[in-house]
Amino acid sequence: MIDRLTENKIVLITRRTRLAELIVRFNTLDQARFYVEHLGADFAEYQAEDQCYQAAVQDTQHRLERLGRVQALERAYVPNFLFGARDTVVVLGQDGLVANVLKYLDGQVLIGVNPDPARIEGVLVPFRPADLDAVVPAVFADRRPIRRVTMAEARLNTGETLYGVNDLFIGPRSHTSARYRLGIGDRAEDQSSSGIIVSTGLGATGWLRSIICGAGGIAGALSGHPLKLASPRSFQWDADYLYFSVREPWPSRTSAAEIAFGKITAATPLILESRMPEGGVIFSDGIESDFVRFNAGACATIRVAARQGRLVT
Repeated sequence: MIDRLTENKIVLITRRTRLAELIVRFNTLDQARFYVEHLGADFAEYQAEDQCYQAAVQDTQHRLERLGRVQALERAYVPNFLFGARDTVVVLGQDGLVANVLKYLDGQVLIGVNPDPARIEGVLVPFRPADLDAVVPAVFADRRPIRRVTMAEARLNTGETLYGVNDLFIGPRSHTSARYRLGIGDRAEDQSSSGIIVSTGLGATGWLRSIICGAGGIAGALSGHPLKLASPRSFQWDADYLYFSVREPWPSRTSAAEIAFGKITAATPLILESRMPEGGVIFSDGIESDFVRFNAGACATIRVAARQGRLVT
């Protein structure tokens, strides 16, 4: 019997490594090795990464079991898991895993743990497994600082709601044109584009940064003067606004392209009405498999979510 410090519940979130995914795909380790090496890649790197992660999982679980009641959960099951109001969530993995989990929480605190600092940058996973011995008890005692994270919300007239921690994508499921009517404030227009990106402060260094960099490169090339645009420096993780950007807007007889970039606030949500007969989707944080349909007749209101993420620092 484990002698626990408390009876507080800790949910440990893990995910499959690249090696585990390959074994699922090819059924056995040997077949996975053959496939990778046949293409000229180094299979040893996949094995080393997996061994490092599995060691971190065992170390993390062992430490947490001395601090509270632990429930281990694989990332694939997170969307259907019911978190308790007082659960403490520990995420062991890459920064992206934190974002993938955070959007399913509603007030629970999240501790990000880096299992492999040599391979993972760790902006959202600042702790190592050994740090949990001190960090978790401090969290239980409300003695750790908490950083709040603004989330984006897409609420449809169908009753469905989707949250985004980094960003939302609204558009076609494949490489076709999205057709919709866009409205913000007192402006509105019918558009045809490759879709719309809505970014949070946490996601400002991701998709939004890429969009701004591309826009600056195009404008500089066309003008003949180098132009380097920077992401908004004041766009903090807990900002009370979002940014939207229209990808490749197409001006035509039936579509306009004057509203291409802007700020979403409480007073000015982004209103989108789909004009796509099929294939329209809204997904968040780059997870295309986790989406809501956005086809003809669907209307989405994009705003700052009432709930916020809570990251332990």
